[in-house]
Amino acid sequence: MLRPWRLDDVAVVKEAAEDPYICLITSVPSNYSDVEGAAFIRRQWSRAVERAGYSFAIADVGADRAVGQIGLWPGPHGRASVGYWVAGSARGRGVARAALCAVSSWGLERLGIPRLELHVEPWNVSSWKAAEGAGFVREGLLRSWQDIGGEHRDMYLYSKLLTDLA
Repeated sequence: MLRPWRLDDVAVVKEAAEDPYICLITSVPSNYSDVEGAAFIRRQWSRAVERAGYSFAIADVGADRAVGQIGLWPGPHGRASVGYWVAGSARGRGVARAALCAVSSWGLERLGIPRLELHVEPWNVSSWKAAEGAGFVREGLLRSWQDIGGEHRDMYLYSKLLTDLA
């Protein structure tokens, strides 16, 4: 399930901070401390207030324990970007796919955003399989698209359209 972040979600922020790739592509602190973990959560709260986007904790339904993050970031021209990460201990259970289904349905149907986009590095098979499983369509390869850790990397571009739901 998707829910607002809570301060007691710092454990998943700490786990994510131990994953060097998550720290490269997100605002999860690479030098974790409880203060930095709480600051990360407070930044997630401020996204909607500042109208910068919507950040949700991905949580286990039964335990209501955060296992990741997903965000929807509206932009110009009727588009919004989607970004997500799942802690290592929760991978391989379809968590990212389920979160992508939930946030994309909400963004397309409830918010009326005509186009959602996400970018995935070609080597990240689990991530692009989650995107495809949630109904996102690969549109192509963007060569040298994004600077990650000082290196320009290729990205697959995926989209999901409001018209895809018909």
